[in-house]
Amino acid sequence: MTSPARTVVRQIRWEQTSYWRNPAAAAFTFAFPLVFLVIFAAINGNNTVTVPGGSVKFAQYYVPAIVSFGLISACYTNLAFTLSIRRETGLLKRTRGTPLSPSLYLAGIVGNVVVISLILSALVTALGLTVYGVTFPNRFLALGLTIVVGAFCFSALGVAVSTVVPNQDAAAAIINMILFPLLFISGTFYPLSSDSVISKIANFFPVRHLIESMVAAFSPFGSGTGINAKHLAVMAAWGVAGLLFGVRRFRWEPNR
Repeated sequence: MTSPARTVVRQIRWEQTSYWRNPAAAAFTFAFPLVFLVIFAAINGNNTVTVPGGSVKFAQYYVPAIVSFGLISACYTNLAFTLSIRRETGLLKRTRGTPLSPSLYLAGIVGNVVVISLILSALVTALGLTVYGVTFPNRFLALGLTIVVGAFCFSALGVAVSTVVPNQDAAAAIINMILFPLLFISGTFYPLSSDSVISKIANFFPVRHLIESMVAAFSPFGSGTGINAKHLAVMAAWGVAGLLFGVRRFRWEPNR
């Protein structure tokens, strides 16, 4: 009898195969953050921005911000779209009639988006280090914790948001309407003053804390681990809330 762990790994492998056979979805997930990085880095050039500890080149701030954006795109946007579409096309309903455990099936879908987020994080970081002269002070623990907690948080929120999508046609509008205002007010594309009203509003939401935690991991200032327990705690709290909401409202069958 196949163990649950082996079943999840096999399901992740299947999801990966299916994902890469859809070039349009793969191109959107990977190209979008990379294009943003290239465009905004070119526009801002050698401009400097202020981060906790001092001033750095714009790219030193923007690369971890785009790593955050890529993680959100993979774990929140991609997962919410996938579940919404599979529910409305009846694929989730048909899956329940197979020998595969529903929980292991969902674990495979979530595992797939986490793998995508790891690949995208590595690509953006490599581009920043090699092309834009970004430094990374070997804060691997801070980076790893930020990615793990961030992936949990935004995967849970992706599941939660998928439960409020009424039909396939409304998926794009609802998923992006929730996300993009938060991206802009959280300093994804340019750092915001921590004293501004917008920043204080953004501090309530997890996007801001993911970006700040990622920037701290890349920060060239200080000699600590770069771990900020507050940022991780806020993301974890949002993840738990999203998970509870998603589990309570999750539907396998499409709306009638």
